[in-house]
Amino acid sequence: MAEEYKIKGLTESNLKNGEKLEVEVDGIENGKVLLVKVGGKTHALGPKCTHYGAPLKNGVLTPDGRLTCPWHGACFNVTSGDVEDAPALDPLAKFEIIEKDGAVFIKGDQNKIKSGRRAPNIQCSAQGQEKVVIVGGGSGAMGAIQALREQGNTFPVTLISREPYLPIDRTKLSKALLADASKLQWRSQEWFDDASVQTVQDEVSDVDFSKKSVFTKSGKSYPYTKLVLATGGTPKALPLPGFKDLSNIFLIRTIPDVQAILSAIGEEKGKNIVVVGSSFIGMEVSNALSSNHNVSIIGMESTPLERVMGAEVGKIFQSTLSKSGVKFYMSASVDSAKPSPSSPSKVGSISLKDGTSLPADLVILGVGVSPATEYLRSNPAVSLEKDGSLRTDESFRVPNVPDVYAIGDIATYPYHGPGGSGTPTRIEHWNVAQNAGRSVAHSINSPSSTKPKPFIPVFWSALGSQLRYCGNTPNGWDDLVLQGKPDEGKFAAFYAKGDTVVAVASMQMDPVMTQSAELMRRGKMPGLSELRDGLDVLSVGVPAEVTI
Repeated sequence: MAEEYKIKGLTESNLKNGEKLEVEVDGIENGKVLLVKVGGKTHALGPKCTHYGAPLKNGVLTPDGRLTCPWHGACFNVTSGDVEDAPALDPLAKFEIIEKDGAVFIKGDQNKIKSGRRAPNIQCSAQGQEKVVIVGGGSGAMGAIQALREQGNTFPVTLISREPYLPIDRTKLSKALLADASKLQWRSQEWFDDASVQTVQDEVSDVDFSKKSVFTKSGKSYPYTKLVLATGGTPKALPLPGFKDLSNIFLIRTIPDVQAILSAIGEEKGKNIVVVGSSFIGMEVSNALSSNHNVSIIGMESTPLERVMGAEVGKIFQSTLSKSGVKFYMSASVDSAKPSPSSPSKVGSISLKDGTSLPADLVILGVGVSPATEYLRSNPAVSLEKDGSLRTDESFRVPNVPDVYAIGDIATYPYHGPGGSGTPTRIEHWNVAQNAGRSVAHSINSPSSTKPKPFIPVFWSALGSQLRYCGNTPNGWDDLVLQGKPDEGKFAAFYAKGDTVVAVASMQMDPVMTQSAELMRRGKMPGLSELRDGLDVLSVGVPAEVTI
């Protein structure tokens, strides 16, 4: 039941436009709310991001009423508390503000004030002739399902996933090696039931686009009027001697993958673990394991993440993980996996082409993923790109097959962020998949809408410290400005093509990434020359108008 609660130490809500203030609520232990003022009106909201709990007082507030998390790009509408952008799923709680007797009060339910969030309104009884089928159980699928129901859609929805659990926070598999589905699942079965979403554990084998029907390996078929393909990626193996034959060599994509890795490690500390691949998955897994084990990373580049982040920034990551005991073998190529002398069926070492031999109790491969589109390879109705992905338009519609969308790791779409100019781009980011799912839901709910909702790609990584990144470089980058204290792992890196900043990475400098993403979204990101001259991106005002 809603009651009035006094705000401690506040006699009037006299914030300035654009100001944020976290305040304590009298009478509720640890009760806090965030006051924000936009367009002359003050709003009271839950103070923490509903994704991972970041303090929103440190986020970015825009003149059009977007409040964006300083960590991972989740965005909320301050007028309603509703989710605007991934990766948050729950809206913020919103409270009425009352000023009387020389004090400021909020009106709300005590539990909502404590939690700072509210459950999205997804409960419905499915009805109508339309049938939405979503293939895949990842971030994109979750974004589409939730946005469909949030926006009032009551079409019957069927989710088909080959994974033996409901949609999970997959990012925690490589970053924290969590293997408990109950701690990873975003929503319970009861939630899907309340939302009238049929969940099916099965694998799609084919699609008849002309008859609008999806077929699964169990022999069942599912008719659709709208189809969302969100089947994600398949981790790549190494076609080298020993890698197919020996055990204790692992890929990492699913909960069973992590369970198998943890089982192979066991309780004993000090295991020799070789990680092949120095990009994000390999670096995250190494970071998670380095405190208790001897971890070696093999990378083909001169520094970790060089292709994406450049050698100068890659050295920062290498230095950070090296301090945790991780050993790096860079500019190296794997020759083969050798058996253990004591257990010939298991891997015992990894041989490099320069003759180096690395002892290995187990090996983890992080050498990239391929679009999981095997079920479409022989389908005459669609033409896959060279990498196996599906080309889409800005709204993620697949051309020449009506009412079909592709999102996430399998989608190559026109990128219109800074420096993109519509370049066909495939982005393997959690946020991109979920935001694409939300965009598709909007297209299904509003068929007459001609323009998709714009978003800037955001991702994060656990590399000793937390890395934030926004933007993309489909046409490359040719210059870089580093601000902060890179030697201490505290930096902001601005990547540019010419003078146009196309991507920003940061560590321990929040909310530089979030501010940059909002400026990019509005076409107001400063040029590289200004940043080289020392301009602080946090000093740049964020306009209300969106231009991309």
